[in-house]
Amino acid sequence: MPSDIKIPALGESVAGGQIAKWHFNEGDLVKTGDILLTLETDKVAAEVTAESSGALHIGKQAGDDVEVGAVVGQIDESATAPAAKAEAPKPAPAAAPAPAAKVEAEKPANVTEFKVVPKPEPAPAPVAKAPAAPEGRVTRKKMSPLRRKIADQLVTAQRTAAILTTFNECDMSNVMALRSKLQDSFVKKNGVKLGFMSFFIKAVVEALKAVPQVNVRVEGEEIVQQHFYDIGVAVGTERGLIVPVLRDADQQSFAELEKDILGYAAKSKEGKIQVSDLTGGVFTISNGGVYGSLLSTPIINPPQSAILGMHSIQQRPVAVDGQVVIRPMMYLALSYDHRVVDGKEAVAFLIRVKDCIENPARMLVGA
Repeated sequence: MPSDIKIPALGESVAGGQIAKWHFNEGDLVKTGDILLTLETDKVAAEVTAESSGALHIGKQAGDDVEVGAVVGQIDESATAPAAKAEAPKPAPAAAPAPAAKVEAEKPANVTEFKVVPKPEPAPAPVAKAPAAPEGRVTRKKMSPLRRKIADQLVTAQRTAAILTTFNECDMSNVMALRSKLQDSFVKKNGVKLGFMSFFIKAVVEALKAVPQVNVRVEGEEIVQQHFYDIGVAVGTERGLIVPVLRDADQQSFAELEKDILGYAAKSKEGKIQVSDLTGGVFTISNGGVYGSLLSTPIINPPQSAILGMHSIQQRPVAVDGQVVIRPMMYLALSYDHRVVDGKEAVAFLIRVKDCIENPARMLVGA
């Protein structure tokens, strides 16, 4: 008797998703534990495995929306080999036509033979070719659940929050010098490279401590003050933007933060990010600089009240002690919900981030 393939429960807030792809074809033999299909939800990509062995029969196709508990196919446990496709009998070769019998007519005597030359028929008029079908100028595809979720969140943020962005710039000279100086020993000791993101995470934690008014969220008519530092880091994937959260970033070392970032990058590439990895952040950092962005106005990740945008590092002329010098500079952007964060607090927060990045040694010693 065939066994049903059902969409399993994927978490409290996940009601279903979209079949991204089947990993086997109709009629293929599968074994218990094989990954049958990948399901995209509005948060993560989940894999559905076979609970028995047999021949696969696909019910729902890639691109179909399905709910938790839905039957998307079956496994025929009685099948031991793929069903052989019946071949249509080949038609017997047609018999060669018999040669036409020659008919000879007796030629009458003394009759002059005239050869009639047929008048050549006029060449057929060229048939006008139908115009070639224009190549498809658009391609339509259904929006994935994750993309729909991202769209809903962005629209919600724009509709419900009073978003304002303030800008500043920071000199990356000292953090780049410190990173270069410590890189070899850091890699040797921890097995990971020291990147810029861990410096910015630590700088954000220091700024949240210095300006706690930014570490809040709105719930109805209440302002919830948060006393912990779970920092989200926006990561672009093939499926869309996700924001894994680094828990208790204030208690983690630079090496632990870098390992967590690499771990999340690997999990997102393999489609193994869990819902729990993406929830509960108090603040988000988005690094558009990795794509070459010079300046942007990032959108808040609800229900958070602020987000920091990092950008490209560029060599620019700046004034230092009355002299024009060339320094590696980065523009910083802080978007915030003006309903609960005042402009003075937002500016103070961004200046604190700038100060930590331009004087990174202070973060190492807690100054």
